[in-house]
Amino acid sequence: MEFEDLLRKSARPELLLSSHGYSHIAGVDEAGRGPLAGPVIAAAVIFPKGFRCADIRDSKTLSAAQREKLFLSIQEHALAWNWAYSPADEIDRVNILQASLLAMKRAVERLPLAPDYTVVDGPHRIPADIPQAAIIDGDAISLPISAASIMAKVVRDAIMKKYHRLYPHYNFAKNKGYGTQEHIRALERHGCCPVHRRTFNRVPR
Repeated sequence: MEFEDLLRKSARPELLLSSHGYSHIAGVDEAGRGPLAGPVIAAAVIFPKGFRCADIRDSKTLSAAQREKLFLSIQEHALAWNWAYSPADEIDRVNILQASLLAMKRAVERLPLAPDYTVVDGPHRIPADIPQAAIIDGDAISLPISAASIMAKVVRDAIMKKYHRLYPHYNFAKNKGYGTQEHIRALERHGCCPVHRRTFNRVPR
């Protein structure tokens, strides 16, 4: 069995990597693939070897307050972290999957400490010639991926709140760009704004 397959089957892939001599293991994840507006955000995190924190888990299982608290804790304890994005116009140009992978690649490349292995949430590897493994549901089993999912979500929510101040008709502060009934009604009434993804269904052309 190839090493990448072993990582996919591992309950804690970073521990397996550590046992094989890897010390700077980056986890990378994204937030914002599904919304009708705004960027997709990716984050990458490297923790010190042996770091543990039971509170860090998949961002989707946490409240906004919990994520914001953990965001600060991750910054404090990580050896390295960073985030990157792909804006709405790039998403429209290359499609949301490719834009997500580009954002994750940029987040890893912007780390102030180069990882010696990267674990990526999801089924797709990032477009970079680096040691890496794509792990489906990695945010549920890998501590650095979980941390990256939290950071990406917190950053994206903050960005959407800023967009709300620019384009209050859509209530981005509440819906974060997702296709809620309120958001759809606003699109029908006002059309789209510069941060809408015009290639997405339900966004007026």
